[in-house]
Amino acid sequence: MEDNKIIFTDEDGTKEEFYVVEETKLNDVNYLLVCESLEKETEAFILKDTSSPEDEEAVYVFVEDDTELEAVADIFAELLEDEDLI
Repeated sequence: MEDNKIIFTDEDGTKEEFYVVEETKLNDVNYLLVCESLEKETEAFILKDTSSPEDEEAVYVFVEDDTELEAVADIFAELLEDEDLI
């Protein structure tokens, strides 16, 4: 797997580096499955693209809605069922 990294900046200006494990689209919305490390077991997060066409950079937020999170997590689980990541 290629080491795709993104820098996530929260509303406080704190920057975190994540590895993109997989991406998918649901209802015309892009989602990323990310983690902090590919070398060791770590917690995974799902980010939702909230960018508008006039944004110069992608804008992502953590998915917090339980229904949305479960739906997208199921898609990622299916996409990665043959991987050792989940």
